Parts: sequence; structure tokens; C-alpha cells
Amino acid sequence: MIQDLAPELAPKLAVDLGLNLEEYGKVVAILGRTPSLTELYMYSLMWSEHCSYKHSRKALRMFPTEGPYVLQGPGENAGVISVGDGWAIAFKMESHNHPSAIEPYQGAATGVGGIIRDIFTMGARPIASLDSLRFGSLDKPRQRYLFEGAVAGIGGYGNCLGVPTVGGEVYFEDAYEGNCLINAMSIGLMREENLTLAVAAGPGNVVLLIGSTTGRDGIGGASTLASQEFDEKAEDKRPSVQVGDPFEEKLLIEACLELLQAGLLVGLGDLGAAGLTSSASEMASRGGVGLDIEVTKIPAREQDMKPHEFMVSESQERMLAVVEPEKLEAAQAVCTKWGLRSTVIGAVTDTGRFIVRERGEVVADMPAATLAHDAPMYDPAMTRPDYLDALQTFDPDSLPHPTAPAELGDVLDRLLASPNVCSRQWIYRQYDHQVMLDTLVLPGSDAAVLRIKGTPRAIAVSSDCNGRYCYLDPYVGAQIAFAEAARNVACAGGRPAAITDCLNFGNPEKPEVFWTFHESVRGLSDACKAFGVPVISGNVSFYNESFGKAIYPTPVVGLVGVLEDATKRVTMAFKDAGDVIVLLGETAAELGGSEYLKVVHDMVAGPPPALDLAAEKAVHAALLDAIEAGLVKSAHDCSEGGVAVTLAESCIVGGLGATLALDDDLPAVDSLFSETQGRIVVTCGEADAEALIGVFSGYEVPWSVLGEVGGERLVVEDKLDVSVDVLRAAWGPTLERLVHGETIQSEELREG
Repeated sequence: MIQDLAPELAPKLAVDLGLNLEEYGKVVAILGRTPSLTELYMYSLMWSEHCSYKHSRKALRMFPTEGPYVLQGPGENAGVISVGDGWAIAFKMESHNHPSAIEPYQGAATGVGGIIRDIFTMGARPIASLDSLRFGSLDKPRQRYLFEGAVAGIGGYGNCLGVPTVGGEVYFEDAYEGNCLINAMSIGLMREENLTLAVAAGPGNVVLLIGSTTGRDGIGGASTLASQEFDEKAEDKRPSVQVGDPFEEKLLIEACLELLQAGLLVGLGDLGAAGLTSSASEMASRGGVGLDIEVTKIPAREQDMKPHEFMVSESQERMLAVVEPEKLEAAQAVCTKWGLRSTVIGAVTDTGRFIVRERGEVVADMPAATLAHDAPMYDPAMTRPDYLDALQTFDPDSLPHPTAPAELGDVLDRLLASPNVCSRQWIYRQYDHQVMLDTLVLPGSDAAVLRIKGTPRAIAVSSDCNGRYCYLDPYVGAQIAFAEAARNVACAGGRPAAITDCLNFGNPEKPEVFWTFHESVRGLSDACKAFGVPVISGNVSFYNESFGKAIYPTPVVGLVGVLEDATKRVTMAFKDAGDVIVLLGETAAELGGSEYLKVVHDMVAGPPPALDLAAEKAVHAALLDAIEAGLVKSAHDCSEGGVAVTLAESCIVGGLGATLALDDDLPAVDSLFSETQGRIVVTCGEADAEALIGVFSGYEVPWSVLGEVGGERLVVEDKLDVSVDVLRAAWGPTLERLVHGETIQSEELREG
């Protein structure tokens, strides 16, 4: 007999757990009675924003989800695309923002662990990770603590697993000071026939819990952390942060892949947000079956744990499998071989109900589908923020701008030393990015490239989003996030196949915030449709606020592209003296939201760069045809800092200078530092220049020959003349110096 909560106490507890009174009433209506303590905890987690997407589900329906590469779209642990010859790639991105803002090492580490479990749950071997990070200014000690801790957590977990971290991005903006963003993306390789779904089926089959013991760490993480704003009591939520064990996860990877390849499992799910409640209810509802769980059979790491604690604990490195009774012995033998616990904790039933017992006594009994699918779905109010009018009408050209070459050279040095532009080597040298020996293009280029062994193919992958652009215009900013990810992948030689996303926003119950979310989703959806690229997985992270102030709207895009011939891959570095430099695309006076405006004038204002999706797509197509024809030696996209920064980075990485002219009839500052979209700096051998230009002309895309590679200086006629060594001194060591609390003066940059 279920012990219901006292009717006068249950509503208050429901509110404390994150439900509102209307949602509590819906739970009572479903059950036909007052819920038990365990039931209330289970509903509160599954109906939290983090698990149910109750504010975002309707908007997400705008996304295209089908395409020629797609094998599995949204709704599973990860999306899966076909890449030819029976091979498939599983990938997904998720957030671990709130835990990382409280305990950065474990928050970031368990974010990596969680997203990797989503990948091998699908039957894929994890082959790469990326991370997309946001922090406040590094001149503040707490931001340095968060940044160092998160980077260490990502490296510590990934390195122990033997999964290379091959790329990502990081931005530093005041808007993220109270709420850092830690978005983790993982990629796995599999045979198409090994695609596995998290579905429970077959009444009489057993439910097998594999992996780590269950404790109180992470209890309520999906509701107390991921579905609430931060305030002065944020540190009190430290017990809600999960603790990871990468060595246990490595064993889980090997054991689960062996179990799947041996055909010993009916279904497999990861215990992530909301723990056992989430994985079990979702597997049951997908299969149209019920589950009967006995909590006393769950291996515990702490004394006197209650049923609700077992059901909602987010202890890491645990998997839930459904096994036919006749295969149980063989399945458990595989687990034992890998040194893993495997415990039968329940059975599949034909009732459609999720029953939880403690020593045989029922402590929870509810329709399984109501946990996973019956959460309320809202239509939040939307209001365009008032601040946009003033910001978008500001004209950056109304400001005083430098014109002399010496002044412009100083600006370039300052931009290269900006935390948002400078070398990320301090980060990625902490990561093992070559384990497995599949990484063909290492971190630091436009996109990472990974070989698909046994085939001529490779994949290129990039994650991108400029939050400033989205703050100034969420519709255009989200489109630019997609366009830059696709442009980066194209610069490596990859044709876009599909994206995952991590949509980071403030409180959706605030009309201004939800408007920015809706506009971002609309913009991203329109960009995906224009390119014919579907969204196959992703994550929404709301309530990224502290003390009532939201982060910049930050819809991060992770894009995977396919190279049919891995030998045709391209990097950003200038290759040989005498190579011809060509600018693909044309420059306009677009300094709104630019790095120049922030660094030189300390402003985030103006309209972001315009984006013509058809023109952008044509530029990518022209570049890809030229790469596949073997005409391109280097390619580097123009983004933060404009064409001047693009040229400087190609010089620095290639160890070669360049002499050129920008013939665009713009003021020098716009010509050098405008962040106009759809531009790529391309080089080719002199003998191939005519053929390259012929390809570009065939697509009717704008192009201009700028000059040639060579020498030890970057010389832009009438605008710049700077030593590559000086540029390298500004760009290379800056991030490490800032992490260590040093301040960097402009005169230091000029001195190199």
C-alpha cells in the first residue's frame, strides 16, 4: 500500500521541488490521489525544464530533422548520420552550465562523461569531443578559477577515457560572469547495423543496472540546478553537483559495446539527468511497456538511502539495460570481465505502469508514459526587448577611428591579444587530441578533421556561436552561428551533413528572454532549411541567469561535415612563398558587435553583420568544389577581427608573411576589421590561380586577388606593415598570461 503524503503538505513540497501548483494538480489528477514522496520527486524531475522542455518543445518543432544523411533524428540519446560504406556517426551536444558554475572541475568533467555515454548508448565508439565555453572577464579571480577548473575537468576526464578533445571555442564576456557556459559535444563511430535504441521491450525481460554504485551526489540536479536561476545561495547547491569516475566510464564503454555487438541486449539507456527515473521511464514509454523496480537491489554507496533518493540520484557512470532472461548469464559475464557491477533490479511488464518497491512494498505506482511525455507544454509570452532599438540604430562609423598605418597596426596587435581572438593553445595542450591516431587536423584550425579508418573518408567538425551577435539580433545571430560552423567545416573541405545544438538562454518565463529564444530558433531553423542541413540532436539550457540578469542568447551550433577524400583536407596556414592570396566574398562596412568595437571602444552595439543565406551557401559550394579539384592550399574564414585577423593568423600559423592590397573603397578600419559574413581567405599555387578563379566565377560569387604569400611581414598597402614575429607575440602567449592574472599593456604588444 502506497503511503501518500499528507494532503496539506504535498503542495508545498511540490513547489519546493520545482513544480508549480497547476502542475501538482495535474499529478494528482493522473494518480487519482495525493502522490507519495517518491512519486512527487520523480514527477518533479521528469517535469522539470531540463528533462521535459516544457517551455521550448513547440518552438523546437520549427527545426528540420530529416535529410539524406540521417539515420536517427531527435528523440534518442544522440542523432546518427550515415557517412558511406555502412559507417555511421553519432553525435550530440549538451550543457553542464549550472553544475560547473558551482564546482567547475567536476561540473565540466561530468558534462563530458554524460555526453560520451549518450554516444556509446547508441552503439557507437566515442572518437572525439569538443567543448564550447563562456566565462566572464579574466581580470576577475573567480572567472580565472572557473575557467581553469573547467578546462582541467574536461581534460582530466577525456584524457583518462582515451577520447581525444579535438576542438571547440571559448569566449569571455561580462554577460557570462554569473553563469558560465560549459557545452560538451561528443562524436562516435559505428557500423549502421549496430545502431541501438533506448527502448524497453518484452514483458518478462529483466532490467539490469550496470556500472557504478548509487549515492546521494547529484540528487535533484535537473531541477535544483538546471531549472532554476542562481542567487546568493548558489554555493549551497554544491551537493547537487555530480562526481565523476572516468576510469569506470572507460570500462562501461568497452563492456557496453561488447554487449551490443554480441546481441545480448534488448535496449540500453544512460542514467543522466533525473537518473534512474529518466532512463527507465523513457525506455518504458518508447516501448509501450511497464517496469517494476526494487530499490533495495540497487548497489548503494551510502547508508540508509530512501527510495526517492535511489530514483533521482544522478550518480555517474551507470547504464540501464534490458536483457532477455536466457541471455542474462552471458551479459553479466561480460560485465564481470570488465570489472563492472551488474545487478538485476527489476523486470519489464505488460502493464504500462512504472512501479517502484522497497522490500516488496510499493512506494510509487504511475503510468510510465506520464513521466516521460505528459509534462505540461507552455506557450510563454514573448516581448521584443526594449534595448534592441537603441543598440541596433547605433552607427559605429560615428565614432573616431584610427587611420594611420602605425595606429592600425597597434589595433591589430590588440585584437590578436584579445581573449576572444588569441591562441587557444593553453587550453588544447591540456587535452590529448591525438589518441586513437584518427585526428588529421589538430585543434587550432577552422575545423577538426578525423579519419574514418578503412575508408578514404573523413569528417570535419566545428562548434560556433557569437553571443554578441545574438544579443544584438537573435534571429540573425543564430543564423550566423550556423553559417560560421558551416564555413569552418567548408574551409577544411567538409560538406555539411547535420547539426546538433545547445541553446543557452535565461529564464523562459520572462517575455523578453523567451522572445530571444524563439527568434534564435527561428533564425537557426531558417538557416538549416536554406542549406538543407537537418538538426538531429541537441539540448536546451534555460535559467542561465544570476541575480536576475540573463546571459547573452547563445545558441551554439555543432556541425559535422563529410570529406569524401581525406587527402583533400585543408588548413588555415599559409603554405609556400609565392602562393596567390584570394578573398572569396566581399567586404562591407559592418562593425556592429565586432571585436574591434569592443576592444578599441569598449562597446557592444550596432546591428550585427547582415547575412545573405543564398550568397553564403554559394561561397561554400565554390570553395568546396575548388578544394575537391585540388586547387586550394589554405583556407581560413573571416570572423572575429575581420580580414586583418584572418590574414594575421594564417601568417602566424604558417610562419610566412604576406604582401597585399585591399581594394574595397572602404575606410581603413572597415576594410581591415569589419566582420562581414561569407568571406574566406584562400591561397593557391600561382599555376592554379586561373583555374581557382574560374571555379569561383562559375558560381558567380565575389572574389578578389589580394596579393601573395612571402616574407616576414604582413603588409597591407596603405594600411598595415607589421612583423609576423610581433603578431605572434601578441597572439600566442596572451591567454596563459591572463589566466595567471597578468595584465598586458599595448606597448608590450608593439615591442613583441
